[in-house]
Amino acid sequence: MRVLLDACVLYPTVLREILLGVAAAGLFTPLWSARILEEWARAARKIGPTGEAQARAEIALLRAAWPAAEVVPQPGLEARLWLPDPADIHVLAAAIAGSADLILTFNAQDFPRKILAEEGVRRDEPDAFLRGLWADHPDPVEAAVAFVHAEAQRLSGDSIDQRALLKRARLPRLGKALV
Repeated sequence: MRVLLDACVLYPTVLREILLGVAAAGLFTPLWSARILEEWARAARKIGPTGEAQARAEIALLRAAWPAAEVVPQPGLEARLWLPDPADIHVLAAAIAGSADLILTFNAQDFPRKILAEEGVRRDEPDAFLRGLWADHPDPVEAAVAFVHAEAQRLSGDSIDQRALLKRARLPRLGKALV
């Protein structure tokens, strides 16, 4: 399955790392565009003066680790597309360019299912997507979550409740399922 990751699921870090851990286990192929990565970098400005620089460093690492994930929409593709928020048309164009099966986003209202279906694409939100993968392939999903959880604890120097970490990452139902 080919999955276009919207900027809102690439940033924050915990969610991105869980998704990429699951992708590294072979459960899906991640996709994004340069513009999506740029949205992530700009969004990271909100955390302070070093936020954008840190995001750009993480983006460089992401590109190195996943060189085939970045897609480039054909010129003129965006002109024939319509979405309720014109600022999101580039996301749909990237999904089409990458032959994505799914757009993973929190912005359901900006990606109506009927419009996506006309382009052969579905959308889902990360919690439902990961719970579905976990139901079919529990071991790799649990391993990805455990790794990210351990890394979060290592970096913070504190004990962090896994369910609370997943809730903050907007994965409350996955957190509940993994208890």
